[in-house]
Amino acid sequence: MSAASEAGGPSPSAGPGVGPAAGPVAGPDVAPALRVPSRADHEVVRELGAEVYEVAVTQGWIDAADRDFLPGSTRRSALLLLVDLGLLTFDSQAERYHPVDPSAASDLLVAPLAQHASELIAESARWNSTFEELASLYRSSPINLKRASTEIRGIDAINRFIDTQVTNLRVEMLTAQPYGRRPAVTLAEAEPRDMQALRRGVSIRTIYQHSARQSAATREYVAEVSSLGAEVRTSDEFFKRMLVFDRHTALIPATESHEVAVAIHEKSILAFLLDLFDRAWERAMPFTVDTMAAARNVAAEVRSMTLRMLVEGHSDAASAKRLGVSVRTYASYISMLKEEYGVETRFQLGWAMSRSAAPASD
Repeated sequence: MSAASEAGGPSPSAGPGVGPAAGPVAGPDVAPALRVPSRADHEVVRELGAEVYEVAVTQGWIDAADRDFLPGSTRRSALLLLVDLGLLTFDSQAERYHPVDPSAASDLLVAPLAQHASELIAESARWNSTFEELASLYRSSPINLKRASTEIRGIDAINRFIDTQVTNLRVEMLTAQPYGRRPAVTLAEAEPRDMQALRRGVSIRTIYQHSARQSAATREYVAEVSSLGAEVRTSDEFFKRMLVFDRHTALIPATESHEVAVAIHEKSILAFLLDLFDRAWERAMPFTVDTMAAARNVAAEVRSMTLRMLVEGHSDAASAKRLGVSVRTYASYISMLKEEYGVETRFQLGWAMSRSAAPASD
């Protein structure tokens, strides 16, 4: 039974159902002693309390001696809960429970609940931040670096890991960024972080796919970081995303959605990944060379890669992904090849390509 069942109320002589359990006395100048309601209280109010309250507002009151509200009954418990919540007030002289405007109780109960919820959210955020700081310390500690790998789950956690690693860089960062254009928002977030690292004397080398040259946001980012010494190149080859921090930690995606990543610390695996990057770097073309010759070379490599995708029989979606472009852009490459070879269908294009590649007969 609620706290109201033991406080105040009419004397035992008031009749059946009347006694110490009748509820607190609350006059015009005395506010009811409200308490924070629970989820169970809410269910009672919804299932039975609303019915009791309707009786009170319809009649104008509920008599303390009303036989529908005998002590020990569920309706009596609901009535006492409404008193606790400030929705009913007891008139000791008339021995009646009178309804109170719910807006008054709402101001006293709901607002503190909302404030409490807001404080819990803020406290949760503070704890989350603290644990992330501790996690960063752990991930960069000698103990963790002895582990072969560490799994990181969630885009936010991955981004925080990258921020921490870049902040702590001392020598070099290598990045491989596939899929052509990077979102402008992502570049805007990365630029100040990368610029600070460059100003500290950190070396940054980045490989994009050729299609990244078509992105205005990427060109702007490259111009900014290049002005502080970063080196950026593009390649016709497809590759997976990878970041390497000071050659002691590599970060690679563990899922296609990139919502899970793996930080690799094991030296032999790192050596393998570094070798892959260095080989790709040697084959890639400088992004900053803005000349007609460079543009022709890029176009030639894109054409060559498109031909290769056709010969190998990849789907348009797979081919577009490997080139770092949309399916629509890839289709335009095919159209240009058809025009170049003077054909109308892909079958005719394949035949024309095979003819041009075949050695001349005597």
